[in-house]
Amino acid sequence: MSADPRVSIHPDSSVLMAAIAARLITKLVDTQDRYGEATVVLTGGSMGIGTLKAVAESPARLAVNWSKVNIWWGDERFVEADSPERNTKQAGEALLDRLALDPARVHRPGAADDFATPDDAAADYARRLAEAAASEHEADVSGSRPDAPGRLPRFDVLLLGVGPDAHVASLFPEMPGIRETERTVVGVEHAPKPPPSRISLTLPAIKSADEVWMLVAGEDKAGAVGLALAGAGPVHVPAAGARGRSRTLWLIDAAAAARVPQELVRKEPASA
Repeated sequence: MSADPRVSIHPDSSVLMAAIAARLITKLVDTQDRYGEATVVLTGGSMGIGTLKAVAESPARLAVNWSKVNIWWGDERFVEADSPERNTKQAGEALLDRLALDPARVHRPGAADDFATPDDAAADYARRLAEAAASEHEADVSGSRPDAPGRLPRFDVLLLGVGPDAHVASLFPEMPGIRETERTVVGVEHAPKPPPSRISLTLPAIKSADEVWMLVAGEDKAGAVGLALAGAGPVHVPAAGARGRSRTLWLIDAAAAARVPQELVRKEPASA
């Protein structure tokens, strides 16, 4: 089961990133109040990294117990670990390096220094996700605990950018990754934007998240946003398939909203 999308439009990208930062801080605090910890799946790109910078600039970030935040990534470029192209490196510079994180809770995908191929790195990341799911299952003392652990830990909120071609994470239109239905992580070769080698969560893994937030700004994304929200199929428009189990939020600026069906638009406060 997945939630139908809701759309929140902000005047421009700077206001949008500040609003997403406020939402994210509130989400992490509320989730920690409920579970004692929180798990976020980060994204790269201008919006993903810009949002992390906005979190870093917010005094409210101090309300989060960062030592109890689990961090994963939706995708990563398969390059050397110290490459400036790595989403993990950019996230560190934008925010993570200045937080009191527990290193054991920060799960960086493997790099080209450590693995021969993107498929090898993807298999390692899938293994680590399954191990985290097993640990979470073992610690669950609720009466609703399933008999066996799943392959993924609980993702409280998963952030995604959207490309002009409507790709999300590193799932590109009509490529094998977007067609994957069994694996949680895939290696990607010959991506249509550089670098060509990547690893990515699959659509089933993305859809396991409690909430999925789509972060989109810019006129060049308006067509992709419009197609995704008009009900296009995910093989041709991957963004259309990204849904959270309880909430799917499209957090976009006015330029990206040019082709959004008006019946989907809701004006809502940034801290909702």
